[in-house]
Amino acid sequence: MSRTEPTTVREGAAERRAHADYTGGVYGSMLAASVVIGAGALGSFPRLELVLLLLLTGVVFWIAHVHAQLFGARLAQRPLDRRAVLHVLRDEWPIVKAAVPPAVAVAVSPLLGLDVQGAVWLALSVAVAGQVGWSVAAARRAGASWRLMATTAAVNLALGLLIISFKLFLKH
Repeated sequence: MSRTEPTTVREGAAERRAHADYTGGVYGSMLAASVVIGAGALGSFPRLELVLLLLLTGVVFWIAHVHAQLFGARLAQRPLDRRAVLHVLRDEWPIVKAAVPPAVAVAVSPLLGLDVQGAVWLALSVAVAGQVGWSVAAARRAGASWRLMATTAAVNLALGLLIISFKLFLKH
């Protein structure tokens, strides 16, 4: 066994986490914020509809990314096997994970005394915070300096604020 091969399952899992790609989390958070902005007029059960819209959109985009990875890039390079499929499914899962906190924010908003618009703003804020958090986690995991982590946080916050500005200009 070479020095680069993990000697135990635990070391293999630690190595996968060390090389984790948080791009999906950043992307998923931006997607969730965009879903909240684009939700517009919801029907009779706006909170439930927004929760479902957030989660289902995350799942659909996860599937789309898995498909693109498996049948776009990977198929041209090597045949698919179970291990490769599971690897891509796991790597793209942060897209779905990023939709969960904004969905939970909407779900618990009545407990906080928020009306539907308050729930929308809470979900949007949680999505932007997630976007910043995922980007900082990615930079930290990559061994970036504090300056680079601050820069990526600032850039992602600016992108989040840009999305929020769309909400301010779009009146549903």
